[in-house]
Amino acid sequence: NMETVERLQKFVRDPRAGYRQSLSTLEHAKRAKPGLYTKTSIMLGLGETDEEVVQTMKDLRAVDVDVVTFGQYLRPTENHLSVVEYVTPEKFDDFRRIGEEMGFKYVASGPMVRSSYKAGEFYLEHMIKKERKEAEV
Repeated sequence: NMETVERLQKFVRDPRAGYRQSLSTLEHAKRAKPGLYTKTSIMLGLGETDEEVVQTMKDLRAVDVDVVTFGQYLRPTENHLSVVEYVTPEKFDDFRRIGEEMGFKYVASGPMVRSSYKAGEFYLEHMIKKERKEAEV
């Protein structure tokens, strides 16, 4: 998972995992198996700007990522990062619309969306079955 925008990676993620490394992994997965659906998730509310989120989406599309999910970061314990912003439902809708316009096959975007969001899993299952059936014809 990308987890967050490039600028915030060093604050949010383990230093062994980085923005470019995650992009490279997603790109490699697609190259290794071109029919593979790739998916990643981004937490919002950590201090990212709209422009940084859009740039992250552009970077993901550049490596042909199919599915992206956006959810609100919620601080699990006092030992974790604080929430900088509670993102509005309208902003989540804006990111969903922008992602769809960019060509993502599916965008789940909302305050309660999580990386394991079931709607995304159901969509992927449907698309995989559909494409396999079409390939048989």
